[in-house]
Amino acid sequence: MKKYIYKVLSVGVIASLALQSCTDLTEPVYDAIPADQFLKTDAQIAAALGPAYSGLRGITWDWFNPSEATSDELIVPTRGGDWYDGGDWLAYSRHTWTPQHGPINGMWGFIFGNISQINQLIPVVKSNQKAVDELRAVRAFYYFMAIDAFGNVPIVTDNASVGGTKSRSEVYTFIKTELESAIPNLVTGKAYSRMTKDAALMLLAKLKLNAAVYSGSADWQGAYDAANAVINSPNAYSLASSTVANFIVQNQGSSENIWTIPFDSFKAGGMNFQMRTLHYANATTYGLSNSPWNGFCTLADFYNSFEAKDLRQAMWIKGQQYAASGAALKDAKGAPLAFVADFQKDQMTDADPEYQVAGIRSQKYEVQRNNPNGDQSNDYVVFRLADAIMMRAEAAFRLGKTAEALADVNKIRLRSGVDALTSLTAADILAERGREFAWEGWRRNDMIRFGTFSLERKFMKKLDKTRELFPIPQPRIDANPLLKQNPGY
Repeated sequence: MKKYIYKVLSVGVIASLALQSCTDLTEPVYDAIPADQFLKTDAQIAAALGPAYSGLRGITWDWFNPSEATSDELIVPTRGGDWYDGGDWLAYSRHTWTPQHGPINGMWGFIFGNISQINQLIPVVKSNQKAVDELRAVRAFYYFMAIDAFGNVPIVTDNASVGGTKSRSEVYTFIKTELESAIPNLVTGKAYSRMTKDAALMLLAKLKLNAAVYSGSADWQGAYDAANAVINSPNAYSLASSTVANFIVQNQGSSENIWTIPFDSFKAGGMNFQMRTLHYANATTYGLSNSPWNGFCTLADFYNSFEAKDLRQAMWIKGQQYAASGAALKDAKGAPLAFVADFQKDQMTDADPEYQVAGIRSQKYEVQRNNPNGDQSNDYVVFRLADAIMMRAEAAFRLGKTAEALADVNKIRLRSGVDALTSLTAADILAERGREFAWEGWRRNDMIRFGTFSLERKFMKKLDKTRELFPIPQPRIDANPLLKQNPGY
């Protein structure tokens, strides 16, 4: 991975400098490459497209947090003086956010800022259709996030116009058309972290799996076909030995991962889940130079959905914590530092005995031991084969192919050491997706599709289906009056 990340950074810098020095984006900047040789090799294409990929590293904060902290599998409770932040984290789990919510505004900026970056790049590489189509597919991924989070958003394909709100169904059609047009021209082999044909097919499967939510009309057959194409890809992806094996520090060798975003402890920051979830004292457990922040944890009901023999239990950090020396750790009050699954308040003061130990923590992404930095070198996994199998299972189930769906679900269960199911319901599929893809950024999306996102659960204050879309941030409406607010806000 490290050789790759250095290459990406160097080519990204070259491409960024080209963009910054170009005042007329209709005229490609060739730097030291003669015009008639520009974009003739894969390396030159990769260099030109570098900025389109570097922005993806914001996904671990601007997309992951709202996608998980609003669901039933992750919460960020207030712990004394930590993690209140104006009530923003509580608003996620309570479903009480407003159009003034700062992090939701940040998510909008992350999505549309990167769409703007790609819109700048397309004229630069217009002489090479492969490069253009790769950019269109990456832009489609950002638009997927936009349609999933905000629903009714502008469709902007250049930086010369200001877009007004389009309906969610129009946005769905745009994304589908862009992907279906671009996919035949994408890289067919494995190209690490690039938007290859298989990665784009995964995105298309995910889009069509949610077609009923996004457009009002289901496309289970389309989702089935796209997922099936990835499963049967000539690239021959295979399930790793375990779920968590795909998330180790050096996970670039995974046989299961289809599309990842590269991170590096020194060169490409942002992979810091360990900082968000570990207790301050866990720095001594893992030999960390930086003190973690003692924030993110899971909810008891979700944690308890894992069977005791489920090998995916390895993602959780629970119970008494120890230093690397073996000494038992204590919390700030001198009590045993032992994480507990259940807790009664989402807004705790330092008078609450469990405020530092509330909630089981996650090591889905392996903690990088003896790390001098706050960022880790695990690559962020966007798509992997298990998701293709589970998407095919869900689509098959909706199409009435229950036996086929059951066989696919059991492939995932048996890998994790739990018994095969003998029958299958929609609730079984959602539960299995929860256990398999916990803390991977998909839970909100799944819960909305299965109709459970707005159902009552612990700490929720607002039970309202309008919460299935985030509000258009008020600062964005103030800047662009053509935008229309979503219902309920």
